[in-house]
Amino acid sequence: MKMFGADAMFLAPEYLGNVNSISAAIMGIAIGVFIMCWNITTFILFSRHFTFLAATEFPFVKYCLNNSAIPLAFLIFFLIKGYQFAHYKELIRNVEIIFLLGGFLAGLSLILVVSFFYFFRADKTILRKLQPLFKNAADRIPHAESPSNMYSLIKSEYFLTTFFSFRRCRDVSHYSPQLMETIFKRHHFAAVMLVFFAIVFLILTGFFLENKFFQIPAAASMTIFFGILIGISGAVAYFLQSWSVPFLIVFLIFLNILFRSDWIDPRNKAYGLNYNDKKEWPAYNMQTINNMCRPENMEHDKQNMINILNKWKAKQNEEKPLLVVITTSGGGNRSAAFTVNVLQYLDSITAGDIMKKTFLITGASGGMIGATYFRELYLQKISGKNINLQNKKYIDNISEDLLNPTFSSFVARDVFAPGQNFSVGPYKYLKDRAYSFEMKLNANTGGILNHTLRDYIAYESNAVIPLIFYHSVITRDAKKVLISTQPLRFMMMPVRDTGISSIPDADAIDFTTFFAKQDPYNLRMLTTLRMNATFPVVLPSVWLPSQPIIDVMDGGLRDNYGVENSLRFISSMTDWIKENTRGVLMIQMRDRRGGGWENPYELKGIGDHTIKPVMLLQHNWAKMMEYFQNDMYSYFSMNSQFPIHRIIFNYSSSKEENTAALNFHLTQREKKDILASVGTEGNKNSFSKIIELLNATADSVKVK
Repeated sequence: MKMFGADAMFLAPEYLGNVNSISAAIMGIAIGVFIMCWNITTFILFSRHFTFLAATEFPFVKYCLNNSAIPLAFLIFFLIKGYQFAHYKELIRNVEIIFLLGGFLAGLSLILVVSFFYFFRADKTILRKLQPLFKNAADRIPHAESPSNMYSLIKSEYFLTTFFSFRRCRDVSHYSPQLMETIFKRHHFAAVMLVFFAIVFLILTGFFLENKFFQIPAAASMTIFFGILIGISGAVAYFLQSWSVPFLIVFLIFLNILFRSDWIDPRNKAYGLNYNDKKEWPAYNMQTINNMCRPENMEHDKQNMINILNKWKAKQNEEKPLLVVITTSGGGNRSAAFTVNVLQYLDSITAGDIMKKTFLITGASGGMIGATYFRELYLQKISGKNINLQNKKYIDNISEDLLNPTFSSFVARDVFAPGQNFSVGPYKYLKDRAYSFEMKLNANTGGILNHTLRDYIAYESNAVIPLIFYHSVITRDAKKVLISTQPLRFMMMPVRDTGISSIPDADAIDFTTFFAKQDPYNLRMLTTLRMNATFPVVLPSVWLPSQPIIDVMDGGLRDNYGVENSLRFISSMTDWIKENTRGVLMIQMRDRRGGGWENPYELKGIGDHTIKPVMLLQHNWAKMMEYFQNDMYSYFSMNSQFPIHRIIFNYSSSKEENTAALNFHLTQREKKDILASVGTEGNKNSFSKIIELLNATADSVKVK
């Protein structure tokens, strides 16, 4: 999980945009909650094996004290790792680290003090109510008649009374089992009530997540979530005992019945799309897709695209310009930041003309978030806004954390809080972690992406800004959903080879055509970006209103580098490109080095051998895609009727340990590393080649 940045989430928690003593204190509180839930649950499940505790003062506190070895070992390990990470990854000075440590310990101490204070009071109340039972002779039995069922899983002879003193366990066999059971049940109930209060707190928090104050660090959210899950398991064991497992099975069956009957629907929707009239939902089947791909439909959309190409050409300063296509890879915030960084340099060396010279942008996930943000900044600038496209604050904006509100919402909204609705136009949707993700992305980018597809139709139709093709992958059959302001039915299948009689099958659907009756142009741009960047688990898959229902995930599962989309577009427009341009310039931005040498799959232990069949494909998925797409490009360029140039920019770190993680959070060192990566020798050469190609004349261009 380190390559996905899990260590950064825990060791450098961010709150309100900063890693400070407050964020550390919240993390301390979260770990304190987890430790207490663990103690509560194990106390409920195993206290019957330590019957001597019933005769001590404050049994639960004594149990926690004697059960503290594992939590203490973890805390020591955590603090050591936390110091190393803060110092070397977040570049925090030692003085500031002391404050972080103080904040963490203060938060941890707070939750422990509050919890133990609660149990001190509970113990006194329990003791006061049960005192008469100890004096009742009926509750005392002779040792010789000690029941045979007083079996102990763990034999205890001594126990700690404090960290520095211990004593022998008291023999309580002279008390009846009924009295022992009563004492422990009272303590169990007090423990369950503490878990209940924590759940109520999370439910209340779910109503205020729009406020940044309640968007706690992502790791804290997940720690509290798992802690409460442990606590709930203890509560179920307390109330249902041997019926716990049957109850769980029946509960899951009941939830499934409610889901299949449409009584509950936790699935995420595409915000802006009309889900209301099921009778209007399109049929997702072979016949419908084939009808969309009829030659006359594909030719209609192709002619529409040629009209836009002609408008783009009219805005260029040469008779036969280079058709510039930008592709950018997925990779979370690292790819978004790297893409904006490269585009800023390209804008600088082309005197502000890179967006004007670019016709198409495509790709996946984080890279598309960065490219869309830069395009919007360009649109704002040519619309009269005072914007300096080279300002590094835009890289800071797109690099800001997206995980905190997402995971806070997952814990507080998706799991515990009752449903809350919001509206996009006339349509209502349920607030969940996807909604929180979009709201944070909107805030990070200053609100300039809060538009719908409809808002960009005129700009793209008149070639004022580059077109963008977004795509997601249908989980049902791995087909792509192509999303654009323009109809793309000519992109739904590979270009047909006239020498082959068979017609290729469609492997994609055009979003706006397929969902024509669901108000597709009302789709939010923020939602479009999320559908293109639906990282598994972090964000929910998006289900679309079709029959049968289809749901889509991250576009990087099918085309992480944008090469497939761009080559299909170029091949579809071959005749126009040959007649009207001096070739194609494909600028590719990748969040990793080429060649597949980064992050090799290594077996480090016996456990890795066990999971190798499962993890091997996942670990090497992007590398296999790279090899295949390199072959695809090679075949295409060798047989192309016009020059095609591919210039690649790679994000690569000077040191492997500094490489930015693949997630929606970046450390300070990772941000610096991404900024510096455009200055590598390879990337400098790529900038030089682009200037050379853009300044070349049609006669001087050679096929590359």
